[in-house]
Amino acid sequence: MKTGTKIVLGVVLIIVLLVLIIGGWVVGRYNKIQKEKVAVETAWAQVQNVYQSRYDLIPNLVNTVKGAANFEQETLTAVVEARAKVGGQINLPEGALNDPTAMANFQSAQAGLSSALQRLMVVVEQYPTLKANQNFLDLQVSLEGMEGRIRTERVRYNDAVKAFNQLIVVFPNNIFAGIFNVKPFQFFQADAAANTAPVVDFGTNK
Repeated sequence: MKTGTKIVLGVVLIIVLLVLIIGGWVVGRYNKIQKEKVAVETAWAQVQNVYQSRYDLIPNLVNTVKGAANFEQETLTAVVEARAKVGGQINLPEGALNDPTAMANFQSAQAGLSSALQRLMVVVEQYPTLKANQNFLDLQVSLEGMEGRIRTERVRYNDAVKAFNQLIVVFPNNIFAGIFNVKPFQFFQADAAANTAPVVDFGTNK
């Protein structure tokens, strides 16, 4: 084999190796971004699951409370209306987690429902028959458990979002994020009312 041919083959081999190395590095960066994206979407799915569970529980809660004589109708109406606002926003469309407006609307609706439920629990204090109703007690315990799970899943979601958003802004990941149109996810920033589980003191020690 001639010397010139060897040089050409050597150069071609080096070029091929460089392409493979760079290609592997690019694929690795891209896969890392996609892995963190899936982590965010998985965390959000858990948030949706607990919100859906709370949404599904409310009709039974309302029906149970409605059975109490002369129960404050305004409070029940507020819960029903708040639930209706939430109904169309539990399963957000694709891309909504990157949209500040969509996330703000979602959070506002959920916060409104949390506030209405808290008001309901406060009013229940005035109705001894409800405080002694085992069905209501069971629903109330379930609701408090769900509120706790919601807070937990929101924290996990925000942790995943933080990891993803930090990943795509550092060099060279920010270049790939721009090429592939990868956008940061929105954090869940609930207000104080949404962060407080409904609490009922049944006065068992009074």
